[in-house]
Amino acid sequence: MGDVEIARGTKLENIQKIAEKIGVKEEELETYGKYKAKISLKAYERLKEKKNGKLVLVTAINPTPLGEGKTTMAIGLADGLQEIGEKPILALREPSLGPVFGIKGGAAGGGHSQIAPMEDINLHFTGDIHAITSANNLLSAMIDNHIYFGNELGFDRVTWKRCLDLNDRQLRKVETGLSEEKNIVPREDGFDISVASEIMAIFCLATDIKDLKRRIGNIIVGYTKDDKPITAKDLKADGALTVLLKDAINPNLVQTLEHTPAIVHGGPFANIAHGCNSIIATKLALKLGDYVITEAGFGADLGAEKFLDIKCRKAEIKPDAVVCVATIKALKYHGGMPKEEIKNESIEALERGFHNLLRHVDNLKNKYGLNVIVAINKYTHDTEREIEFLRNKLKEHGIELSLVESWEKGGKGATDLAEKIVELTKKESTLQYAYNLEESIKDKIKDVATKIYGAEGVEYTEDAEEKIAQIEKMGYGNLPVCIAKTQYSFSDDPKKLECLEPFKIHVQDIILKSGAEFVVAITGKIMTMPGLPRVPAAEQIDLDEEGNIVGIF
Repeated sequence: MGDVEIARGTKLENIQKIAEKIGVKEEELETYGKYKAKISLKAYERLKEKKNGKLVLVTAINPTPLGEGKTTMAIGLADGLQEIGEKPILALREPSLGPVFGIKGGAAGGGHSQIAPMEDINLHFTGDIHAITSANNLLSAMIDNHIYFGNELGFDRVTWKRCLDLNDRQLRKVETGLSEEKNIVPREDGFDISVASEIMAIFCLATDIKDLKRRIGNIIVGYTKDDKPITAKDLKADGALTVLLKDAINPNLVQTLEHTPAIVHGGPFANIAHGCNSIIATKLALKLGDYVITEAGFGADLGAEKFLDIKCRKAEIKPDAVVCVATIKALKYHGGMPKEEIKNESIEALERGFHNLLRHVDNLKNKYGLNVIVAINKYTHDTEREIEFLRNKLKEHGIELSLVESWEKGGKGATDLAEKIVELTKKESTLQYAYNLEESIKDKIKDVATKIYGAEGVEYTEDAEEKIAQIEKMGYGNLPVCIAKTQYSFSDDPKKLECLEPFKIHVQDIILKSGAEFVVAITGKIMTMPGLPRVPAAEQIDLDEEGNIVGIF
């Protein structure tokens, strides 16, 4: 039975009942039908003096085309905690339409560990990403309109891009203003995917609506001939953009198939953005649940690093435990085993691939100082010999392993992990950042590259060097760094899986996100507007004769 059939065969509870379960009042809830709702920020104001619950971060090894099931694991853990009598709540990201119609598919979990209504969450949901796209593109329209009517602010170059929440490589670089109308100034432009927009980053890092407006006003959208920055506030655009986001800023409440509450809000990618759900949603969840299960995108080198060095630093929170997700087949893949042979037992390939898992675990435990457990998504073709080998290897490094079968069994398949998490969160947890904000931008990038990726150094293009110098001269040198890098490898080369030989990180470009308050380093060949694969998932998505959506997985 597929994910859609499992989801449709489950009876959901009315969302008002889910809200009651976590203490959200009726007047703090705005429902979107029977199974979706938004929670007013008034709920956080009412609860802000309440003690926080325990925060559990779910991260993973570097992903493979085989899929590791990180979101499925997070949902399974929450259901497992509920199964053993605890009061958990999920705090997850919203799916982007790009992967849904592209290569990755949906992002609502799988099997019996899903959040629901699955189709709604994967598609338009409550309209948050549409609101972010509209705000981004209103700012673009106001920039070009200002130039059209005389360019009083003196734009010499525009740095703000338009966006779209779909994978469309044709839009990476475009020419605009080609109608030859009087006063229209043609210029080179481009599109990012909406989840890489600075508006999305601001949306997820803002602490309230006032902070949202302040950050939007601080966005640098272009420069004069004298290199003076021009901001969204200079354009008087900050108010209108905030109005477009006034409802979106309220977190969304849904549920798992086992009726565990789930707050799903914000959705930046971790390879080209900072990869975490909103601070507002996480902080609210910490007031509503005894255990908050959240995730960070892709592998721990990307999502977890940004969660810890950007989000936790800003929000002044830290995880009480970290789950590092892996599969035995993915470890064998990282060990050089061909995909078509991956179901065959191979201790040799597993031992080579273990290096990837160990590096992530070592980073989390010894570089960041956190409590870590490894969770293995179990498959029927995993052999006892492989499992025991992995268990013993982890034991040598003082790390516990939990086998999880939540895809097949729901919360009952994750009770071992849930019980171990309860014990792990009782231990004292510290958080040491990978770098200090007072360091130079290049030193911060080097710290992440050498300490977290294991690189021997960093190389920069001449353009990147010049931009770093300019950013520091402007007074933004103390911002955190957000490194855009391939998710498939510790290096910036997606084909270099094992990373056993020395490598360097190559910084191609530097982008100041003054509203989001971080500096993006573009490495390797990473793109902020992905493309569709040769056979996109969109080809399989349709309506059946009864009007049901099919093909989302």
